Amino acid sequence: MDAPSELGDFLKTRRAAVRPEDVGLATAPNQRRVAGLRREELALLAGVSVTHYTRLEQGRAAGVSDSVLEAIARTLRLTADETAHLKDLARPATGRRPAAPRTEQATASARQLLAAMTDVPALVLDRRSDVLAWNRLGHALLAAHLPWEAPQAPEARPNLIRMLFLDERYRDLYADRTEEALLAVASLRLVAGRHPEDRALAELVGELSIQSGEFGALWARHPVRTCTSGGKTLRHPAVGALELSFENLCIPGPSGQRLIAYTAEPGSPSDAGLRLLASTTGPAEAHPVTGEPAGDPR
Repeated sequence: MDAPSELGDFLKTRRAAVRPEDVGLATAPNQRRVAGLRREELALLAGVSVTHYTRLEQGRAAGVSDSVLEAIARTLRLTADETAHLKDLARPATGRRPAAPRTEQATASARQLLAAMTDVPALVLDRRSDVLAWNRLGHALLAAHLPWEAPQAPEARPNLIRMLFLDERYRDLYADRTEEALLAVASLRLVAGRHPEDRALAELVGELSIQSGEFGALWARHPVRTCTSGGKTLRHPAVGALELSFENLCIPGPSGQRLIAYTAEPGSPSDAGLRLLASTTGPAEAHPVTGEPAGDPR
């Protein structure tokens, strides 16, 4: 991904989204040729020169200060996530070339934790949303149509974002598929801004842009949002509707891995649904260290 062009595209989409009347500018009907603010209007409101701002939209951000970026962010009414993303794009890490994809693995302790969470669907994901490991109930909840051992094969490892756009059975789990798709792209945008050197991430974006028109259209809108917790409504083929809460828990270390777990309100129909799903899944569980199926414990 080209950081300079990403910066320019991001600023243009946000500038186009701000109506002049929303920021106190008088407008005459039918006298505007562009959507949103003009460059010179944004520069004036942010207190920077038009030349300086134009250079930013051209991707020439060398030496730009936090105060300038924050003034532009305030004028564009950016969220905290969008402001952080703007800074990531304006000041990408230097001296880091695109790195060859490396095989990531969930740690032994993370696998042990997953295995212990017998009543909670849970997965370990890397920053690209590749599934590094899942427990029995996590597999049954999200991907029972895939082999249990799929996360152990890096070349065939499931990726939740790829599945959302290219795997109809996974996509059909979500009652609000449109919102789920937007959130997935917004989260991926944030990660891409932080890691422009990640070749595997760039390849994932390229693949999805080619194979999914929906993904390409959403990516071009530059949505940016982090999602650490919330709720999801699933339509599971085996147990029906489930109203679940989820938490993304960051695993300490530089890898960007995280554990995501799903729970239901105790005593609710969704809680009963999860219990039913747990009772209908096989007893095989991955060994907490090796990740190999342990087989029937009898």
